[in-house]
Amino acid sequence: MNKFNTADMLGHLGSVIASVMFIWAIIQQYFPYNIRNFIEKYSQRFLTLFYPYIQITFNEFTGERFKRSEAYSAIETYLGKTTSTQAKRLKADVIKNNTQPLSLSMDDHEEVADEFNGIKVYWSSGKNILKTQTFSFYPNTDEKRYYKLTFHKRYREIILTDYLKHVLKEGKEIKVKNRLRKLYTNNGAQWSHVVFEHPASFQTLAMDPVKKQEIIDDLTTFSNGEEFYNRIGRAWKRGYLLYGPPGTGKSTMIAAMANFLGYDIYDLELTAVKDNTELRRLLIETSSKSIIVIEDIDCSMDLTGQRKKEVKEEEEEVTDAAKKGVKPQENESKTSKVTLSGLLNFVDGLWSACGGDRLIVFTTNHVEKLDPALIRRGRMDKHIELSYCGFEAFKVLAWNYLYLETHELFERVRELLEETEMTPADVAENLMPKTSPPDQEGCLRGLIGALEKTKEEAEMKKKVEEEEERKKDLREVKTGEVKGVNPVENGSNGSV
Repeated sequence: MNKFNTADMLGHLGSVIASVMFIWAIIQQYFPYNIRNFIEKYSQRFLTLFYPYIQITFNEFTGERFKRSEAYSAIETYLGKTTSTQAKRLKADVIKNNTQPLSLSMDDHEEVADEFNGIKVYWSSGKNILKTQTFSFYPNTDEKRYYKLTFHKRYREIILTDYLKHVLKEGKEIKVKNRLRKLYTNNGAQWSHVVFEHPASFQTLAMDPVKKQEIIDDLTTFSNGEEFYNRIGRAWKRGYLLYGPPGTGKSTMIAAMANFLGYDIYDLELTAVKDNTELRRLLIETSSKSIIVIEDIDCSMDLTGQRKKEVKEEEEEVTDAAKKGVKPQENESKTSKVTLSGLLNFVDGLWSACGGDRLIVFTTNHVEKLDPALIRRGRMDKHIELSYCGFEAFKVLAWNYLYLETHELFERVRELLEETEMTPADVAENLMPKTSPPDQEGCLRGLIGALEKTKEEAEMKKKVEEEEERKKDLREVKTGEVKGVNPVENGSNGSV
């Protein structure tokens, strides 16, 4: 009886479906477009009463025809990392700018499940192939790929806000983490790049551990501070000023910062920038999660405290040449017209806000030469002095080069470093092994010898300077006696 009823019901259901399909075919064939559109519209509304799921489609190309959707790219990365283990059919590709050897993603017409806060959703991939094939210079433009998200309508608000935000954020972070970082440099108003492979890290950086940890904490706070910067109404950027004698590790510090944060580096050569307009164009083209570096800022034209004097001298030269009827020759080394005002807009003006999550780093050997307006707090938020090698920095170098944590000669090295000024670069050169395996004691004794020699040279230089100063004072005394001036008397005009 049950078998008969089931068969009978299936037969009736088949007849109904066949009848509906026949009627729909008649409607499609003979009814006008307006009537067909009306019937299709309300039939879909009727079916949604019995179908509780919502679908969202993310197309590979939206808006500009040949520009790949950022949402599609982020979803592809997210699914490749989190749910590709479920898929039975995968696509593999080699990505040049990626640390992973292979990039995996779901094959076309594959489906996987994902879970968010106890809510289960389904992702499927597919593609539409246009029936009309047209000639195109762009490959695969007739294949429209997409990802489709399906979820129950009761979770609509959570999925459309929290879940999709989570997917896009995770996808972008995975993509940034896996990509090969780049080192950019500018040729005029154009950026070119190479793969950034500098091995520097804070672990191998020779500096005081307390100071090092302070910098690490500051960088970590900055990289996680998007909500904080939005709340206080400031652009998500931070300025660093690295200053100190040559050889103290300013460039190495920048490389360690980039490796720690996973950021790209834009090495901006100001002398190659024609004017402020080109500077703004370069700034706009920089990406987020990057470090913009201007090295040796004190050597850049018209950006130091002597700026006004240099401009005045240049104007006087032009005036003198005009009086003589001589056309001044253009100096190719001074073709850059970037001004201090343009650079300040670059650092903390409106143009500095056209991209978030960026560090701006200036380096200089002579901080006293810089215009105070350029390095004030708020523009260069953190000033870091990289000075001569101390004992704590030496211990880092001793471990890096010789695998030494302690040695009987360390105490002598400590004494000499407290009495002598030697840069970390010079210390490292003296610790460089000359044999394999390295002669640890020989390297330490070589460093001690170099420190003692440097100490002697410094003492000799000091004596020479003191002698020169003494002779200068004697000459001034004799000159005063010849002119009838008593150098001891402190009169209003110094005359007897």
